[in-house]
Amino acid sequence: MDLLAAMRSFRRVIELQSFSKAAEELGQSNASISKQIRQLEERLGAVLIVRTTRRMSLSENGRVYFSECCRILDELDNLERTTSGEAGEINGRLRLNAPLSFGLTVLAPMLARFMALHPQLKVDMTLDDHVLDVVSEGFDVSIRVRATLTDSSLIARRLGDIGQIICAAPAYLADNGTPETIADLKGHHCLTYRLADQPGSWRLEGPDGTAVIDLPARFVADNSLMLSEMIQAGIGIGVLPSFIAKPLLADGKLRQVLPGHKLAERGIYAVYPTNRLLLPKVKVFTEFLASQIRQAGL
Repeated sequence: MDLLAAMRSFRRVIELQSFSKAAEELGQSNASISKQIRQLEERLGAVLIVRTTRRMSLSENGRVYFSECCRILDELDNLERTTSGEAGEINGRLRLNAPLSFGLTVLAPMLARFMALHPQLKVDMTLDDHVLDVVSEGFDVSIRVRATLTDSSLIARRLGDIGQIICAAPAYLADNGTPETIADLKGHHCLTYRLADQPGSWRLEGPDGTAVIDLPARFVADNSLMLSEMIQAGIGIGVLPSFIAKPLLADGKLRQVLPGHKLAERGIYAVYPTNRLLLPKVKVFTEFLASQIRQAGL
């Protein structure tokens, strides 16, 4: 048995939660992957994976072995890169995932500058406002704009913060009046973001403390650029991330509503699996992006 090959197979089976996906990725048959795991368990004298007809899970020994297995393989990969002179060289393919609105509005120019600095690098970008599975999709880095993160198995680095601004079109406010208090919002058409942590519920901090208001939405969308278009069209009042709202406010296309109240900022996170931690392309990219976001003042 090739111990390192078996360890890599075991790791990918657990990360992908699938023997067949691991076999496909590693260019082997299901039978070969199963045999390697069985031989690994026989060598260790312990059951690593508990399998049923519907799911798999790690045994207690399996959890310990998986953690150490990842550490050892990462160190070996890093040693190999260092010895071969690849450490610090940014090349190969970088697989990225980011929310659509943030990717188009903020990330695109930053990524173009990064690629200009590293001409040997290839980038494979997936834009989706839904939270995708970083491990099973094979991403090196996922950029997430969230109030909170729930993926405890992943490494997350906070790169910056984004404000949220309540906005409306001047024409809408002229026709429907401008809300002066939180209670006034109840009498207005509201637009909401479906993928928010609490869709349709706004938690506002103001001079009198914090208030939570539930707003029946006239329009719901899973993309902030779409919400922006509908708000500009005068459909109602909505919340936009600051990187979209600020230019529109500056141009007079939108007006801020209830400026004395604010919603909690959302964090910009770079999220990646443990096996990407030591890759130079991941480290350099996240450092570059953190610097760019600080300079941008979102």
